[in-house]
Amino acid sequence: MSNEEILKKLSDAVVGGKVNDSKAAAQEALDVGMAALDAINDGLVAGMSIVGDKYAAHQVYLPQVLMSAHTMYAGLDILLPAIPKAAMDKMLRAATCVVEGDVHDIGKNIVKTMLTAGGFDVVDLGKDTPIETIIESVEKEKLNVLCMSTLMTPTMDGMKAVVDGLVENGNRSKVKICIGGPPTSPAFAEEIGADHRDNNAQDCVAWLKGVL
Repeated sequence: MSNEEILKKLSDAVVGGKVNDSKAAAQEALDVGMAALDAINDGLVAGMSIVGDKYAAHQVYLPQVLMSAHTMYAGLDILLPAIPKAAMDKMLRAATCVVEGDVHDIGKNIVKTMLTAGGFDVVDLGKDTPIETIIESVEKEKLNVLCMSTLMTPTMDGMKAVVDGLVENGNRSKVKICIGGPPTSPAFAEEIGADHRDNNAQDCVAWLKGVL
């Protein structure tokens, strides 16, 4: 099987949400000597980009996006360990989280997927994430990007607490902060000192690529 055929198999697996096909094609890519990053970018990510475009055009819906994301990560589990450390070190590093007090993480998971598809090395801090954990992650994980989300108005104060904490410890300038979730707004982002607010994961990634 040619490299082009393997890449198409990876892409088609993601679009179709076929986990086993994704795993098989990822292993095939390594077996024929394809660079892991090429298999990721030109196969898995290419497929996820197609899904993202379809989602934006309302041609597929959230369950399909989440299944495609699961399929992409199945392939990544095989390919990521094969990436040379020097190449990994060059990737921009981002963290996603849902702030303390909120356990709704579907939006966060979509952002995580789109960041990965956009070429970021993503750390998932999870849901109901303590404020101090988020603040400490910027230095601990050497982050370039921090994405916070919440579905509930009462937990919006946690976003401000994170920004204030980063200002206080001197790490605010090291990271671009993006926020999202129905109760947030561009005005709120400006008020708390975040860099960007978006409720569209693809648009958020595009914005980040434009400023980093």
